[in-house]
Amino acid sequence: MTAGAELGVRLRDGDLTAAPAVLNLVERRDAHDEVAALLREVSPAAIGAEARAHVIGITGPPGAGKSTLLGELVRAWRADLRSVAVLAVDPSSKRSGGALLGDRARIPFDPADAAVFVRSTAAAGRLGGLAPATRAAAHALAAAFDVVVVETVGVGQSETEVAEVADSVAVIVQPGSGDVLQFLKAGIMEIPDVLVVTKADLGDVATRARRDLHAALRALGDADVEVVAVSSVPPVSGIEDLVAALDAHRGRLDLAERRLASRRASALADFAAEHGERGLRALGGRRAAQRALAEADPGADVPALVARLEGLAG
Repeated sequence: MTAGAELGVRLRDGDLTAAPAVLNLVERRDAHDEVAALLREVSPAAIGAEARAHVIGITGPPGAGKSTLLGELVRAWRADLRSVAVLAVDPSSKRSGGALLGDRARIPFDPADAAVFVRSTAAAGRLGGLAPATRAAAHALAAAFDVVVVETVGVGQSETEVAEVADSVAVIVQPGSGDVLQFLKAGIMEIPDVLVVTKADLGDVATRARRDLHAALRALGDADVEVVAVSSVPPVSGIEDLVAALDAHRGRLDLAERRLASRRASALADFAAEHGERGLRALGGRRAAQRALAEADPGADVPALVARLEGLAG
């Protein structure tokens, strides 16, 4: 059994200690076959069902308080005895290709807690914010952890890939920053499953932000998105409401359909990252590629779907 396959089996068996080795593997540029073996072992076909985790995307503008909020969420999930993996997507260093910011410096957590895994991953220059390694890690770790979080840097029209990977997406809004107007202009209001107003301790300005978000949602005719106000400043408030809102969204999902869409989106993104526009043209364009993926085995893992596209592209 290859190293990648062995890691996949360990994750499938709930071995959380495999997480660091999984991240090291998916970030290696010379480990394509091993990563494929890993993902094959944690695919729905191998597990017999969708992976266990609730995969959550958290995104929002810099300075909105994502990392502090995430620290509080991790504490809440652990109090509920849920294991948590956090993939914090950082800007890539142009020199090394690695993440610039330190995960432990940004996200507070107990390093002695074996049921919490936090790792910074590089955006690798992707405008969408998610490198193939991050997508692969999220798919793999979902087999072992109860919650997998992908936290992205910034938010904008080109940074919406997290919605393709996550079961539930929380978009963070900072009161008094003009985020609501910017979100409407950029189309960001189409992304969230939950909207989170941070710094609720600011009082009226936070109340106005929450009211503006409700008005924007009504204008868009989207009544399913919940708006939650939180404060990470002691006394901390709203965290339990946010956890409940995320759980409620997960409960409403057709998880199999969402995960199938996620694998197909990841395959298309990985193919485009490797082969560029020339590869997409060889398939007849992006829509033709999507049709080809729709005809594939629903239980196929991402590398198998990418291989299918590569075979069709010649």
